[in-house]
Amino acid sequence: MCEASLCPPAAKADSTAAERPTIGQIFRRYGPAFRAKYAGRLSREQLRVMDRLERCRTGELGYALYRCEACGSQHAMPQSCGNRHCPQCQGHKAKQWLQTQLDRLLPCAYFLITFTLPQEVRRIVRAHRRQCYRAMFQAAAATLRELASNPKFVGSSRLGFSGVLHTWGRSLNFHPHVHFIVPGGALSEDGQQWLPSRADFFVPVKAASALYRAKFLDCLADSGLADQVRQAAGDKSWIVHCKAVGDGRHALRYLAPYVYRVAISNRRLIRCEPGPDGLGRVTFTYRKSGSRRWRAMTVTAEEFLRRFLQHVLPRGFQKVRHFGFAHPRQQIDRDRLKMLVTVTLNLVYVLEVTPPPTPSPPRPPCPRCGAELTYVGFLSAREAGIADVDTS
Repeated sequence: MCEASLCPPAAKADSTAAERPTIGQIFRRYGPAFRAKYAGRLSREQLRVMDRLERCRTGELGYALYRCEACGSQHAMPQSCGNRHCPQCQGHKAKQWLQTQLDRLLPCAYFLITFTLPQEVRRIVRAHRRQCYRAMFQAAAATLRELASNPKFVGSSRLGFSGVLHTWGRSLNFHPHVHFIVPGGALSEDGQQWLPSRADFFVPVKAASALYRAKFLDCLADSGLADQVRQAAGDKSWIVHCKAVGDGRHALRYLAPYVYRVAISNRRLIRCEPGPDGLGRVTFTYRKSGSRRWRAMTVTAEEFLRRFLQHVLPRGFQKVRHFGFAHPRQQIDRDRLKMLVTVTLNLVYVLEVTPPPTPSPPRPPCPRCGAELTYVGFLSAREAGIADVDTS
């Protein structure tokens, strides 16, 4: 069941929230014209995302039926679409993911390592997303393992890390890159020791950049794209950035909101207004790299939809991947591993016998009395129209 909300139906929201639009409202207003104009250039998954976001929490996808045990009233709330690109859906799943990753952290230093691509290559990546995104993960993971195996850095390739694919820049431009959360160390090849890295240094980024480029091209060799990428990139640098992030918690909290949605949230939207060409204007906030000051950017509604849809992932593609002993299928005793790290680093280790509870989906309050509502079932749009329930 998707997360329910007390948001009013779309018709009311469109008439009362003109100054603060939502992604869904923008898609409902300008999506049909955009779809008609570019239907031949949109992928099946992009069309599907448009359809889901246009219908999200409008009642067209049905209603979640709730009952208030305090006052006895019943309420039918518009169902959310549950699409992983929707900024209004699956917020509780992001919280659950974050809690799971926090529970799996080791008591050691962590690094946030980011692998990017030259701007000249992005046109090819946009046209061949599945192959190139997969190559980014594979090349980056292989680069980390090879460099970490050098005794000068870590001394073993048995790392355990997680990666999250981002495809956007701060203004919704296409900027594919992968963030990796990497513990500062590795298991020895025989699995009996923890080999720590330095607390402020993991692997050399210049060597990582050159190695990452070579491995990325190798991964694309079978698809026939390697020559195109090599020619487009020329002698441009392939940037790899490595930053020490303490115990890793802050970095995970930064990544978690984007695991179940894409680049922009409704909070960053300022207004959506008619434009002189009839396409409308959308204004949203963004921050320049290296700056903490929020700025406003205004683009046509058509351009806004184009920027949003270029971040739609190929169907079934996993944007979060785990490697080495961080992979859930790895047969490894996490408590033993934590103890091994603790003993190696001379830390104080506290064994948590009972893990903290995983956050559950929030229960909405009753609009009449404020008590928590109890989920009863699902109503189709037609059933809700003839049922004696409150849909306001």
